Amino acid sequence: MEHIGWLSLIPPMLAIIIAIMTKNVIISLFFGTFSGVLILSSWAPLTATKTIIGEYLFVQLTDSYNAGVLVLLVFIGGFVALMERSGGAAAFADKVIHFLNTKVKTQLAAWFGGIIIFFSDLGTPLLNGPIFEKVFDKAKLSREKLAWIIDSTASPVAVLIPFIGWGVYIMGLIQKEFEALSLAESDWDAFVAAIPYQFYPILTLLMVPLVAFTKLDFGAMAKAEKRVQETGALYWPESKPLRKSETMQEISATKSKASLIWLPLLTLLITLFGILISLGFPFERIGGSDFRVALTTAYLFAAILLIIMMVYYKVKKFGEALEIYMSGMQRMMNVAITLVLAWALGTVIKNAGTANYIVEIMDGNVPAYLIPVILFIAGAAMSFATGSSWGTFAIMMPLAIPMAFHFDASIYIAIGAVLSGGLFGDHCSPISDTTILASTGAGCDHIDHVKTQLPYALLNGGAAMVAYLVAGLTGNVMSLLLAIVLMVITVVLLARRQKGLNIDTKNLSS
Repeated sequence: MEHIGWLSLIPPMLAIIIAIMTKNVIISLFFGTFSGVLILSSWAPLTATKTIIGEYLFVQLTDSYNAGVLVLLVFIGGFVALMERSGGAAAFADKVIHFLNTKVKTQLAAWFGGIIIFFSDLGTPLLNGPIFEKVFDKAKLSREKLAWIIDSTASPVAVLIPFIGWGVYIMGLIQKEFEALSLAESDWDAFVAAIPYQFYPILTLLMVPLVAFTKLDFGAMAKAEKRVQETGALYWPESKPLRKSETMQEISATKSKASLIWLPLLTLLITLFGILISLGFPFERIGGSDFRVALTTAYLFAAILLIIMMVYYKVKKFGEALEIYMSGMQRMMNVAITLVLAWALGTVIKNAGTANYIVEIMDGNVPAYLIPVILFIAGAAMSFATGSSWGTFAIMMPLAIPMAFHFDASIYIAIGAVLSGGLFGDHCSPISDTTILASTGAGCDHIDHVKTQLPYALLNGGAAMVAYLVAGLTGNVMSLLLAIVLMVITVVLLARRQKGLNIDTKNLSS
């Protein structure tokens, strides 16, 4: 297989090292790409600079597929900004909040609220947290529990949905690898097929109702719940809760209607699937270009309706709503730059033959069934160190898909392992933006949130790792069921142990 030997490892490794040092995805992707171009240009800096601009960045921007993805991301950004600032989520919560008369209902409501706000992983904590914090205080549930729930319904929900920013970004990475390998399957089909193999986000979502229904708290979370129950204290004496931002206060104070949350989303889905059905979906294969046109149209129609509703209900003036929409579009610039650099790095990695070199080294030394576990662990380690799952996806996907292809392993399992590993590391990382926002949204001390969430994340990560080992051996989606069973059994055993320790403590004190 063609490659340039160990030098082919420099671009991805340098990208990882710089990402860990700087915590900046864009800088790390750029220098990783530049290092590869420099090597391929026979170490001529001026030639490498001209090449990276003319043959990598410009080429990515002029590609019709890439252009369609970038335009779609801009429209998604505008719609998400409108949804976040419309106040519809708070109004929707006000409609149901008086039904929350038990701890179980309160936790499930916060969990369901996080799922409903699927369109924005970063918006979920800032919308859901202020809505439910007073309800949790009244129900004597800890702020740490609220932070865990909204963190468990932010990225874990977003990474499973193909028609929002996360899905579009990931499909953009998948499609480039499929083109390089001459695979005819669409990025949409591959993403959907990989969803059952995203073990970690699925386990994370399922654990919230499991803990709520069974009251099986353990670890630092059990201590936090006991604190609130026995003393009513929202925080530990040494805690320093993160304060609400002005944006959160504005959202909480906005007088709005519940219809501003569900009607635009309904319009988006009806428009999307209406267009796709007219093209033969689900019986005929829909081209990637047609899908992106349908999705862009759906987001545009939903945004137009939302602006009209905001003006009609006097939530915002037309000029204010339009400014929010445009600012949301501009906010996607970082995502667009990240994706262009990710495509460029992927191209460099292919030209250098990095995946070929890794496959050549592993062939005969590492069994193919270990590939999913290796990808999961590598993705988790990188994401934990950098605090960025998106950067992890960008660097790992150009390696994972070719590896799975060459070893004749399941590409869907490989994709799921990369996404799960990236999310697992991100969930455990104290420098992750979603982790910090979850602490902010819940009005919780950040370190307290990390401590209470970590045992749950490690449990799910361990169950996912075992499931990836089984999936690598069998290639069977039933490994997801195994992961769920492992999670449930472990939670029950840990909770019983915690209960036993509490009983022993009471006996000693008496």
